Amino acid sequence: MAELVLESGVHRPRNVDWKRAAALLYGDWGTSKAYVVGLAFLAAGFSSLPIILAVCALTGLVGINYAVICRYFPDGGGVYSAARSQARLLAVVGALLLVADLTVTAALSGWAALSYFSVPLLKEHIVLSTVIVLLAMGCINYFGPKHSGSFAVALALPTAIVVILLIAFSVPHLTFRYLEPPHESFKHLWVQFVGVILALSGVEAIANLTGVMKLDSDSTPEHPTVAGESAKAIWPVAIEVVLGTALLGWAMLSMNPNETVQAGNGSHTIREMLALRSEDTLRFLGEHFGTLAGGTLVGQSLSWIIGIVFFLLLLSAANTAIVAMIGLLFMMARDQEMPAQFMELNGHGVPRIPLLIAVCLPVVVIIASANFTVLAGLYAIGVVGAITVNLGSCCFNRALPVRWHDRALFGLTFAILFVVELTLARTKPDALFFVVCVLLIGLALRSFTQHRAGFKTMVVSKQVAEMVSPDMVSMLKPRLEEGQKIMVAARGITPVLSFALEEAQLRQATLCVLYVKEISVLYGSTTLGRPRWEDDPEASGVMSLMNQLGAERGISVLPVYAVSEDAAATILDLSATMGVDYLIIGATQRHALANLLRGSVATSVAQQLPDSIQLVIFG
Repeated sequence: MAELVLESGVHRPRNVDWKRAAALLYGDWGTSKAYVVGLAFLAAGFSSLPIILAVCALTGLVGINYAVICRYFPDGGGVYSAARSQARLLAVVGALLLVADLTVTAALSGWAALSYFSVPLLKEHIVLSTVIVLLAMGCINYFGPKHSGSFAVALALPTAIVVILLIAFSVPHLTFRYLEPPHESFKHLWVQFVGVILALSGVEAIANLTGVMKLDSDSTPEHPTVAGESAKAIWPVAIEVVLGTALLGWAMLSMNPNETVQAGNGSHTIREMLALRSEDTLRFLGEHFGTLAGGTLVGQSLSWIIGIVFFLLLLSAANTAIVAMIGLLFMMARDQEMPAQFMELNGHGVPRIPLLIAVCLPVVVIIASANFTVLAGLYAIGVVGAITVNLGSCCFNRALPVRWHDRALFGLTFAILFVVELTLARTKPDALFFVVCVLLIGLALRSFTQHRAGFKTMVVSKQVAEMVSPDMVSMLKPRLEEGQKIMVAARGITPVLSFALEEAQLRQATLCVLYVKEISVLYGSTTLGRPRWEDDPEASGVMSLMNQLGAERGISVLPVYAVSEDAAATILDLSATMGVDYLIIGATQRHALANLLRGSVATSVAQQLPDSIQLVIFG
């Protein structure tokens, strides 16, 4: 009996093309301009253009780095997987920094969404409203986030059109006339710059997506590359984010600061209005430049269009952050870095405790901060820390086949972001306290988990470590002779397994027993922390019995275990990848409503299975 170990990222269906990946990236990364411009004005007023341009330059630099990371990590290059190749503890620290980032992203995006919606009752009680919205998202995600990404995809194009329209209305009025020179020293300008770095959120998303992105045309599943596909996804979004943020910041600073406008029952200068409308600056810009272009009706209409589009996109970004946090906590639990209870699923395949944490953490942060500027101050330390760990791991990992100029790029960006992180820790004590709390709680849970699992750290020589390395063990495993292969897809101990054993014995074929665990968690895959059937009680029962029966009949049995969101797609992918000759599936007897909502796995497989593989449906 031999065992086939499947890495969690290698055999997942690669069905995300560059257009969908770009839309998912834009759904998070593209929302940053909704509050970066306003916060920059709060920091430096009409002398904030250098700060905005510096933020755009850093955003572009980080985008270039992640385009390179996607080249070296075709099966998932987020901070957790990249740092894990260096050290497990470093990977956990990076993941916890990302948890802090996702927590504030969910809270900040929910708050900003309600600000852009501009309903007086909601804005008057915005803390309570944001909490209710996040709790509602938690209730929705209880039933699984299978289609949550589609909403961000659908909104990407309308948002880009709205941004282009707003820039088009403002272009005739762009001027340097009202710009003010910086009033502070370079040290103070650096602190202001660090305080408004909010345009980096979401860039980790594209690195995690590489595990499910379509391969480049000249690559194979055995040697995957997604450099071309990921580059086509990153560059349009990076260019839009950088140029869009810069032009909108310039447009904001092209308004006459002393011009008086009506607001409610009184009047304010443009300078005062920008300070008051820092939470929904783009909507105020749309109203101002739309009015100049076509009158009051055009200005109000453009303002409402911007408000609705960004309201929906920011809500989607908040939901995406919640879903990503659920997936990250689940993946850490699967790798035995978090308590095993984090892997307990509800009836819809969603981890219960990670869902509770992903909703409650942003709610606690919102209630504790109760201020948009304070909330934004908590944000950057998490995302900058996670990106710093990722780039540092790539730079200093000598086992990674990185070209010298790419390693130099990683090192330069790492150095800049490391200084930014130190500055944030020095100048924002609330943010430092928040991220330290997340790290301490997370590391305490990790220590408790390892203590319960009986893990111990031992120091051994390099020669002893090499003797028990996974590569050395894999070399000693017996290799099966080539012949016919039969794969049976098992959901439990059913008669189809007996039929498959009889067929394998009759044909003297290798029997691949496939068990697919369906889990409704959307998060980037990683080639490390692979799932094991021994850790799944249901799969362990099936595999142990089939191993025993196969040994009694002289049949070579290969347990094949996979974790997937789509059982049919995984069965198809593994059947083709392993080159089986026969695929045996047991007929299902599902309730009519379940068939309507989820479809039949056997039907989906039958419709898409290659002609070279014979399909046997046993019932």
